[in-house]
Amino acid sequence: MSTAWQFFALSAPLFGVVLVGYILAYWRHWQRRWTEMASQFVFKVALPALLFHLMAGLAALPPVDARLLIAFFGGCLLVFVIGRVIAAKVFALDGVSQSIFALGGIFSNNVMLGLPWARLTLGPQSLPSVALVVVFNSLILWTLVTVSIEWARHGEFTLRGIGKLIVNVLTNPIVAAILSGTAFAFTGLPMPRFIDVALNVLAQLAAPAALIVLGMGLRDYGIRSGWQLSLTICFIKLVVQPLAVWMIALALGLPLLETNVVVLLASMAVGANVYLMANQFQTLQSTVANSLVMSTALAAVTTPLLLALVIAVEQAMRK
Repeated sequence: MSTAWQFFALSAPLFGVVLVGYILAYWRHWQRRWTEMASQFVFKVALPALLFHLMAGLAALPPVDARLLIAFFGGCLLVFVIGRVIAAKVFALDGVSQSIFALGGIFSNNVMLGLPWARLTLGPQSLPSVALVVVFNSLILWTLVTVSIEWARHGEFTLRGIGKLIVNVLTNPIVAAILSGTAFAFTGLPMPRFIDVALNVLAQLAAPAALIVLGMGLRDYGIRSGWQLSLTICFIKLVVQPLAVWMIALALGLPLLETNVVVLLASMAVGANVYLMANQFQTLQSTVANSLVMSTALAAVTTPLLLALVIAVEQAMRK
């Protein structure tokens, strides 16, 4: 229990910052376009600067066990199938809605919430593992849900559509920063002092800015109808997915750090990209909006408990 309390204590300031953003967005003089401008700064400047700076120093970073990708995305695939079955058998949703429902159960808010949380609770040594998951996250999960939806609608999918998806992912500022930073590290060139200082300043802003923007964004979603579906998505996302990922990590014998990282990322709240996908296909918008707000609040409790459980089991296995 003391370990769980330590994670609670470390996590509380994070959600305090999210709450500041949420309250700020309710200020009567606050304009929605300011939220959009802040979001653009975080996604296109601050977080890319943090990740480029991190990966540019790749030689000094601890090695990462790449099997964590099998644990994380293997768990995602398993839970996606479970989500579709629940959506079909319990809620009688159509094929497209099943795909969005299942995506809500596996697509984490790893950039806005997972990255700052990992940095604070697991330390800077966890960030290379986080970056590795982030690089593949959008590509693999968007491909999975795109294939699922296209198959539900037409019984097929096109290579052209998948190709366009890959291009969009690779040009995403977050992914591009990780890949370009890694490429720079392999050149062996020293980073100019003034660039290094500038990137470091932006990197320090990234985590708090991301959390404030997350809070501002939650203001736009609110709690609407369809909360039964939303609660089910939250349960799948915050409990079923991290447990599935953890079981695979144990089966693979992943080191504790990588195990903690994948469980933490799997236990994060539902990502805002799920809402974008729901809007695109005009299905379950209110359900997904509910799940974004509810899962962000619930993760403040469930994630510390899960991390404490992982550490307790690891210690028991060593005895």
